[in-house]
Parts: sequence; C-alpha cells; structure tokens
Amino acid sequence: MNFRRCFSLALLLTLILTLGISLASAQAKLPMVVSTDWLSSHLNDSEIVILAVGGNQRSYASGHIPGARYLDLHEIVQSAAGWYDLPPLATIKTAFERVGVGNRSRIVLYGENKGMLAARAYFTLDYLGLGDQTALLDGGLEKWTAEHRSVATDLVAPKVSTLAVQAHPEVVTDLGSVMKAVSSKTPPIIDARSPADFAGSAGGFAAARTGHIPGAKDVYWMETLAATDVPVFKSTAEIRSRYQSAGLTPGAKVIVYCKSGMQASVGYFTLKLAGFKPVLYPGSFSEWVAAFGTAVENTTSSSCSVDWNQAGVCSIK
Repeated sequence: MNFRRCFSLALLLTLILTLGISLASAQAKLPMVVSTDWLSSHLNDSEIVILAVGGNQRSYASGHIPGARYLDLHEIVQSAAGWYDLPPLATIKTAFERVGVGNRSRIVLYGENKGMLAARAYFTLDYLGLGDQTALLDGGLEKWTAEHRSVATDLVAPKVSTLAVQAHPEVVTDLGSVMKAVSSKTPPIIDARSPADFAGSAGGFAAARTGHIPGAKDVYWMETLAATDVPVFKSTAEIRSRYQSAGLTPGAKVIVYCKSGMQASVGYFTLKLAGFKPVLYPGSFSEWVAAFGTAVENTTSSSCSVDWNQAGVCSIK
C-alpha cells in the first residue's frame, strides 16, 4: 500500500510539474511579429525583454524604446573571411544572459539597417531554441518614433540572467551541404540579395565570380517590406505568395543565403513567418566564390567551375 501511495504521489507530482512547464512555455510564446501598439501596452510586463540590436551604442544612446537593452551584434556573430558566422554556443549563451534573457523571457527585437540586425538576432535565438518566445517589432524604432511615442536615452543595465539552451543545427548549413544541394537540386535555394547582385551586374567580386549560386532563385529581402523608410512587413499572405512565385512549396525546407549572412537573416525570418522551413547559410556568396571548385551563374554566362592560381586570378574552365 505504501508503495502504491508513493507511486501515485510521484505520478501526481510529475503531472503537476509537466503541466506547470507546459503552461509556462505557452505563456512565454509570442507571435513572430508584434505591433508598436502591442509593445506599448506591454512595456511594463516583467517577463518582456526588449533588445535594441546595433553595431555600436551611438544610435542606442541617442534614443531607444523605454526599457530596451542594448545588444551588440558583434557579440552574437563571428566575423569570418567576408561573412558572419555563428560563434560557439557558449559565447552566444553568455551574450544573451548578459542582457537579461532567461528561459521564461518573452523577447522583442528591433535594430539597425531596417530591422536586418534584429532578424539576425532572431535567427540566433531560434538556433538556441528560443524562437517561439521571440518576436520582431514591426516597423522597428522608425515606426515607434513616427508615431511620436516616447524614447529614452538612459543606459539600461539589466540583471544578468541564466539560460539553459541547446543548439539546433538543423537551422544552419555549410558549404559542403550547399554544394550537395546544388548537385541534387534539392532543397531549393533562395538568394536574398538585390536583383543586380543576383544577376552579377553589381560588381563586388572578380568579374568571372559575380552572379549567384547555380539554381538559386532571387527573392530580395526588401521585397518583403511594405515600405523602406518605415520597415513594416507585408502581410504574411503576400510574403508567402512571393516565395511561392519563386517555386517554393509552403512547409518545405529551403536554404537562404546572401553575401555575408545578414540579408539572408531577414529571408530566414520571412520564410519561417510564411510557413516554410528555412535553413541559413552564413558563409553565403562570400564563402561560395572563395571556395575551390564552386560554380556561379549570371546573366552573361552559364555556370562555370573555377580554380584559383597562385596569383589569385580566377580561370574559367
């Protein structure tokens, strides 16, 4: 009898704990995009953590949303040879702990470059398994100030938090995997750069190495914005339709890249928002064109294999 009672109590306790965790998880969840009205009404919620993502503190110091904490982009990216890679898991974890992000936090992001830096922070949090409790502020600080909402100039020094995270490598890919995708023509690949970069007419690399990864489709990240001065997203239906016009199927896995892994972060966000399963290639076109044996396509030539001689000149085969 004692054994049965102990077993029943243990089972009840397990159920209570499980229910508590489930409720806490449900409470922490956020839609992927929140409005300025929503944020204004939740500024004083204890579990809300607002992060202003920037390249330095100058713009943050000149005015930020009240209570927002500054997150330096360089703490969550690792500069490589022309692109922005993911730092080690422990480094990323520490960066978010430093600004007070915990496992029960509901995180709202905005940032410089029309929300591009915030999108990179979203991808990083998704990599940590915190994507469901993270949102981008629609329109960012630009919309907030255009609506004449109050801003602050104080430096918010949050209490350091503690995070328990686990890496999700399924949301990121590398050069070798992209080469396999090009060869097998699956999964599909999206180029988030401008049409000029995609076509190879914008310059930036040696002439024989401009263009795009073979088979990629171009969906410029700014096409998902309703306006460029105030970076409000188009409707989810419009964004989904744009990706479908590039041949994508909702729910399908898709690789997204750009030049350095930053524009593709917006692509990653909008693809996920529209119901696809995005995978970010941080090395992007910068790593691709620097690698031996890769191919490029542009509007003036078909794909070509290349080798680099000792002088660093690309010779077309």
